[in-house]
Amino acid sequence: MATATAAKLVFLLVALVAASSSCSAWGLSGLRMPTERAVQAAAERLVEGADAAAPLIHALRPLVGSAGDLGRRGGVPCDSWRLAVETYNKRDWKTVPAKCEKYVGNYMMGGHYRSDSRAVVNEAIAYAESLKLGGNGKEVWVFDIDETSLSNLPYYATHGFGTTLYNSTSFNEYVLEGSAPVLPETQRLFNKLKSLGIKPVFLTGRTEDQRAITVANLRRQGYSGWMNLLLKPAGFKATAIAYKSGERQKLQDAGYVIVGNIGDQWSDILGAPEGARTFKLPDPLYYIG
Repeated sequence: MATATAAKLVFLLVALVAASSSCSAWGLSGLRMPTERAVQAAAERLVEGADAAAPLIHALRPLVGSAGDLGRRGGVPCDSWRLAVETYNKRDWKTVPAKCEKYVGNYMMGGHYRSDSRAVVNEAIAYAESLKLGGNGKEVWVFDIDETSLSNLPYYATHGFGTTLYNSTSFNEYVLEGSAPVLPETQRLFNKLKSLGIKPVFLTGRTEDQRAITVANLRRQGYSGWMNLLLKPAGFKATAIAYKSGERQKLQDAGYVIVGNIGDQWSDILGAPEGARTFKLPDPLYYIG
């Protein structure tokens, strides 16, 4: 009996370490998913000091199997819902379905989200490396910020992983903390483009009055050397597609060639001029039309 109990404890500890490793691989200040309190305490004693500084974002218990498995439990088609979102077949939605909160949470905090993002960025880098640049320094690549360059997962983890209605007041309070962590796959693309001579341009739905904190947040997370940071004027009422396509048109009118464009929302990459190639990062947390 004692041997069996010990074996179960070892199994649970291994599961905890595996879950922690998949999350900390993001580099998002230790996105860890705790398991049973006693097991977690035992694990902490075994690795005392190894991860003491890592803050807990959300007490979401790790689940056996993939996020897709969770999406099918009890007949909940959350994986199909996410597919419809990512393919832009489902539009104008306000919140993540309540029954999909754990599915989205496990997807975002586990290794699946990063591996999906890595696949996108690998394709973007392969494309960028294939380009023949004009040599005049006019090639630019447009980057969105939220859920593209910086992650707001610490905020959404405390707001039901998108299952609660968007609250601009509380979200803007979070933005003004300037604490959003980096999304490392996007940063990898950002740095590669600079090494190739392609100028990064940030084009965000954040407003002009958030410029100082946005610059500070980007720099704190290791972004530097961008050509421009384009923010929306306060009170600007156009749709995201109209605003962002209009800003890209201004870049083109100024003689720049938009060789690439990456964002987490379809509204980041739709609307002429889109750029020579567009890349869509995963985001099942919210929809911006």
